[in-house]
Amino acid sequence: MLVLGSLPGERSLAAQRYYAHPQNRFWHLIGRVIGAELGPLGYEQRLAALLAARVGLWDTVASAQRTGSLDASIRAAEHNPLTDLAASLPELRAVGFNGKTSAQIGMPQLVPTGLALIPLPSSSPAHATMRLGEKEKLWDQLRDFLA
Repeated sequence: MLVLGSLPGERSLAAQRYYAHPQNRFWHLIGRVIGAELGPLGYEQRLAALLAARVGLWDTVASAQRTGSLDASIRAAEHNPLTDLAASLPELRAVGFNGKTSAQIGMPQLVPTGLALIPLPSSSPAHATMRLGEKEKLWDQLRDFLA
């Protein structure tokens, strides 16, 4: 399984780590999916847990101009070659899209692959209109695609 964000926010870019903002719920949500409590772990341990569960992380946006961390501020985006990546992963079964922007960019590229494409509510603290319990239910559907 592959989980795609759009573009890391300022905190993540500064830390050179995915989902580094302490209020981002990504590690909680994906931890539920793989059956591991990732929050207390260090970053390298989190990545190792995802690798052990055969979950990869990447972004739909390779580079862009953006002030701040909001996806709405992304300008001049260059997209990552998602079809090339999918073609290089013969055991890939599903791609989850963390947020609307990721899905809007990535889904059209990956439709021809025949993979299960799953749009998910954003784990970002900026997406606070949906309760955590609702997000958990939607993210939990990724469990069906674990090896």
